[in-house]
Amino acid sequence: MSLSKVLNFFRVSDKLFVKIQYRKRMKKKLNLKNPKTFNEKLQWLKVYDHNPNYTIMVDKYLVRDYINKKIGKEFLVPILGVYDNFSDIDFSKLPNKFVIKCNHDSGGIVICKNKNKLNIACAREKIEKSLRRNYYYSNREWPYKNVKPKIIVEKYLEDKESYSIKDYKFFCFNGEPKFIYVSEGLENHSTAKISFFDLNFKPMPFKRSDYSAFETIPQKPINLDLMIKFSKILSKNIPHVRVDFYEVNKKLYFGELTFFTCSGFIPFEPIEWDLKLGEMLKLPFEKE
Repeated sequence: MSLSKVLNFFRVSDKLFVKIQYRKRMKKKLNLKNPKTFNEKLQWLKVYDHNPNYTIMVDKYLVRDYINKKIGKEFLVPILGVYDNFSDIDFSKLPNKFVIKCNHDSGGIVICKNKNKLNIACAREKIEKSLRRNYYYSNREWPYKNVKPKIIVEKYLEDKESYSIKDYKFFCFNGEPKFIYVSEGLENHSTAKISFFDLNFKPMPFKRSDYSAFETIPQKPINLDLMIKFSKILSKNIPHVRVDFYEVNKKLYFGELTFFTCSGFIPFEPIEWDLKLGEMLKLPFEKE
């Protein structure tokens, strides 16, 4: 049994849970009384920042109404269906390509590029396993605790000029995006690419040690200025949130809102950037 399952079995407090997990993952003691690093401050937010609006913001279905009101529905990925049960999906009515995912977790996703080759039994097993899971208990990310699980079927996004779609993830602090995390091919860890850039799309001097960086600098997205504008709107009055976008065939799409990248266990390299980025995150008790 994993440590996470053992701790959840005994239903330890969130505070104790994150302290034990942090020691195990980061190989050092977690300072919740006076957090300094970016990862430490994410753990503090898990334990103490329980804004009820966050539950809507992490719900991949309910957030759509929030995004519609904030920036407009034209930036949402088209939905083909929403279901409570996998057996309710009528595959005969779906196009050849589509994406099945859950609204309440990370990883509950099936990408179908050819309906005739889709293993429906395997897809059912993966999605139903996700439906049974309360994502909060994995790492005590509070916003997910009360999300009602649903299945979403979305349009498959395909760029005519690129082999795969890149994610543009903006790290925002009280309405101010500070840097961008660009990723590609995250469905396969061994070949995935992740790099960090500033708002002018210049490489930042740090990386994640658990992923390969881009060998060449990706082309700057044509919608970069709009992404920055929307990131400011969507992160206003929030200590920290990551705002994600896609750019497909030169059109901008909203991805998701994330409060705890890598659940607050980001392996920065060089390690001193954990402290430098932590200075950007002002917790509610901190003063400028």
